[in-house]
Amino acid sequence: MNAIITGATKGIGKATLLLLAKEGWNIAASSRSEDDLKALKEEFESKFPTQKIYIDSVDFSEKSATKQYGDKMSERWPEIDLLINNAGVFLPGAVHSEPEGVLEQTIDLNVYGPYHLTRSILPRMLERRIGHIINICSIASLMSYANGGAYTISKFALLGFSKALREEMKPYGIKVTSIMPGATWSASWEGATFPEDRLMPPEDVAEVIVSCTRMGPSAVVEDIVIRPQLGDL
Repeated sequence: MNAIITGATKGIGKATLLLLAKEGWNIAASSRSEDDLKALKEEFESKFPTQKIYIDSVDFSEKSATKQYGDKMSERWPEIDLLINNAGVFLPGAVHSEPEGVLEQTIDLNVYGPYHLTRSILPRMLERRIGHIINICSIASLMSYANGGAYTISKFALLGFSKALREEMKPYGIKVTSIMPGATWSASWEGATFPEDRLMPPEDVAEVIVSCTRMGPSAVVEDIVIRPQLGDL
């Protein structure tokens, strides 16, 4: 089984990668940082020496780079079973006062990245009439909150993309799942002073994501909301 995971070196992406690897998946991991990818590869190969891992430094906010990566993976793996669109960015700010260009920068990575990568990967899945696309959305896909202007707009759009894709893929046997996590310990929360149990550990979110891949072909998890026990921050 072959899985592509974007934003794979930290947080939810890395936790999901390691859990999938424990279940025997080969992994194609991508992020912007070559150093983080090299460290991830070393860790993966020491823990899972019989499985394959590909690493690629990709800026998914760039359309051409995203499409090139999708084409490369389609050549490497004629059988792509799982795509997890996890790479994203959070730039705090309010709609009326955030710097010029923040919305475009956020949309480029959080929406256009998954859109163009999915379109590049889908032909292989459509040929086989099997596959699973999981989009890591957010609680911000369902509700707005202060100081999250561009991010909220982008995550609403990502959920809309997921729902449109879900309807389109029904006749082809391809599953589409939207995951809406609340506050999770990740790079976005580095330096935060909340108690450790106030945010969710990425490993718990990964458990939910991977559970969606274990179902047979006649069932699909469409949407999952995961929140900290004490609620949103």
